[in-house]
Amino acid sequence: MDTSERHPSTTHVLRYFEYDHLPEHLQAFSQPFHGLAHGLVDHLPDGPELTAGLRKLLEAKDCIVRAALDA
Repeated sequence: MDTSERHPSTTHVLRYFEYDHLPEHLQAFSQPFHGLAHGLVDHLPDGPELTAGLRKLLEAKDCIVRAALDA
């Protein structure tokens, strides 16, 4: 996806959905959130609601990855 024409708020949040740096067992939990976030950005316009939604999705992803650490 080319994010060069997206609002800086959108691209700033998207970078936190990367998962290649995580151990393999955590990547499996993080990867679906990456796909969903990028899919939303592909289909929705920039704006405060998209940014808020991405931030909430990021919060959910972080919680799930932390839960996987405890599993």
